[in-house]
Amino acid sequence: MANQNNNKGGQQQDVNQLLKVRREKLQNLQEAGKDPFQITKYNVTHHSSDVKELYNAHEAEILGDRKAPDVEGLDDAAKREVINNDYNERREIMDAKPIEVSIAGRMMFKRVMGKASFCNIQDLKGNIQVYVARDNIGEDSYADFKKSDIGDIYGVKGFAFRTKTGEISIHAEEITLLSKSLQILPEKFHGLTDTDTRYRQRYVDLIMNQESKEVFIKRSQILKEIRNFLAGRDFMEVETPMLVSNAGGAAARPFETHYNALNEDVKLRISLELYLKRLIVGGLERVYEIGRVFRNEGVDTRHNPEFTLMELYQAYTDYEGMMELTESMFRYLAEKVCGSTKISYNGVEIDLGKPFARMTMIDAIKKYAGVDFDQVPDDAAAKKLADEHHIEYEERHKKGDIVNLFFEEYCEKELIQPTFIMDHPIEISPLTKKKPSDPTKVERFELFCNTWEMCNAYSELNDPIDQRERFAAQDANAAAGDDEAEHTDEDFLNALEIGMPPTGGIGYGIDRLVMLLTDSQAIRDVLLFPTMKSLDAKKGEAKAEKAVAAEVKTEEKTTEKVDFSNVKIEPLFEEMVDFDTFSKSDFRAVKIEACEAVPKSKKLLKFILNDGTDRKRTILSGIHEYYEPEELIGKTAIAIVNLPPRKMMGIDSEGMLISAVHEEDGREGLNLLMVDDRIPAGAKLY
Repeated sequence: MANQNNNKGGQQQDVNQLLKVRREKLQNLQEAGKDPFQITKYNVTHHSSDVKELYNAHEAEILGDRKAPDVEGLDDAAKREVINNDYNERREIMDAKPIEVSIAGRMMFKRVMGKASFCNIQDLKGNIQVYVARDNIGEDSYADFKKSDIGDIYGVKGFAFRTKTGEISIHAEEITLLSKSLQILPEKFHGLTDTDTRYRQRYVDLIMNQESKEVFIKRSQILKEIRNFLAGRDFMEVETPMLVSNAGGAAARPFETHYNALNEDVKLRISLELYLKRLIVGGLERVYEIGRVFRNEGVDTRHNPEFTLMELYQAYTDYEGMMELTESMFRYLAEKVCGSTKISYNGVEIDLGKPFARMTMIDAIKKYAGVDFDQVPDDAAAKKLADEHHIEYEERHKKGDIVNLFFEEYCEKELIQPTFIMDHPIEISPLTKKKPSDPTKVERFELFCNTWEMCNAYSELNDPIDQRERFAAQDANAAAGDDEAEHTDEDFLNALEIGMPPTGGIGYGIDRLVMLLTDSQAIRDVLLFPTMKSLDAKKGEAKAEKAVAAEVKTEEKTTEKVDFSNVKIEPLFEEMVDFDTFSKSDFRAVKIEACEAVPKSKKLLKFILNDGTDRKRTILSGIHEYYEPEELIGKTAIAIVNLPPRKMMGIDSEGMLISAVHEEDGREGLNLLMVDDRIPAGAKLY
């Protein structure tokens, strides 16, 4: 251990020395009047890929008829001579009509060979080799170049040529140091692989990982093509407020803040819907917005508290019209961005070229769960079915809510190919028109693809009386403790009373769409700067933990005084359990390696645990009200590991984490039982 620490110390010393050297090089350049940071502009005529394309085309035009040299029957030495002469002749012909270029980018490789050197310059569109010779750029410039570092940003002027090995390169005639890199990039062959660092230092990720750069270039292309598609259908792009007094249009918890100038509490928007519908009332018949929305909820592979949403509204159509538009747009994007309507996600082919399947939510549950909710008479019967199928629900839930819970549990995981799920229960669709044939359902669809919900569309409710009743039901849910319920929006109701035409509306999660079209595994992979817990907070926690440990060791720790006067403990069990029965329960220390919120569940957290065996254990626990996932990762908890697996939200939960529960002032309090990190994973409790 001591040796390891010494090695780490030596490595840090080496790094510090290298950083010092880079700063000394900069100082020397500044003292010599060559400060790169004084340069404000550089004329770039081409990117690296442009140079290669131009040279290939130029070469084909000039040397297209020239045949490869015949070396049949020649010995090795003679072959080399013939091939070398052919190369020199080709170079002479091409150099007589050179392609002059000026590029700029970051130096990622350098090989110095006396009077001539090679380096590799990386720019937006790739990289290209550069040949740097003392006789071409001058002795002083060459001496400075030899002192350059990987990561420095250079401008290069010269002409394109092909090396003897066949690589299109630039013969430098002038090089200019445009910016000095004072930090050290990750080692070339291993790159930047740590995901946490990649997300926090996206700028380094983009330099070191070409695939990351391509994802974000493609993201930009997707947004451009969405706009092109909608422009072709006469949609108008608009902007609506982000700071609102009533955050409506979706079931989500908003972020709240205070506007000092007006002395009013405001919220960050959770949706774009209600303002866009006001524009439909105003006579703008086809409108859309692509913008950031903010939802105060957990982070997982498909959710980030701020994300990009697109909503569009079209007057004089319905959800059937939105289906046609969605299917056409997805097909258009796949062709434009991916080059084919058949795309691959995680090795599975998804065909966006075929007509999308259509299925009602009731029929999907009938197909995948074997339950026909059209035959379920009321809320009580629906809850009884949920109990029988071990589906968790809340007391306030009605039949429609239970239908949705069944769909999430049994159906979503089956929907790989694009499928429109239609005709949702009215209870979960407060802004949607009722189906004339069945007022318990609404004219709504969600598109599912790769098991994900890709968009959500309605025949928009334009009846102000019905809308007021729906808002009242949402207000009641909020009063019952649902912090994601919508609230009555009087101005929106006034707009509806002015009169809104029949309208189709839809919302798309842009980040999720980008994930699908770029084969990205997590939403953070398609967000340039995803939400992360601050490192300062982590440092603070680490310092606090060290301080506590030191206090314990010196027995100087002062015990925190907690008022337990209002705490009520559940009575002890009267029924005795024999020792043999108790001893069958296998209590183990488990290390929490990963933790994330379960999509569409307010309560559940999904834990990936090290239980001391070769395989990872998954346990779901309904403690999200008390803990955020980030604060539990790395902790050591206690679990019962020999309980039979139990399905929760379609996921097998392989055991139970132990928590301490009490009642205080009429509210349940919960503390996950966590132990000293010195206890190894898999340690058995007796």
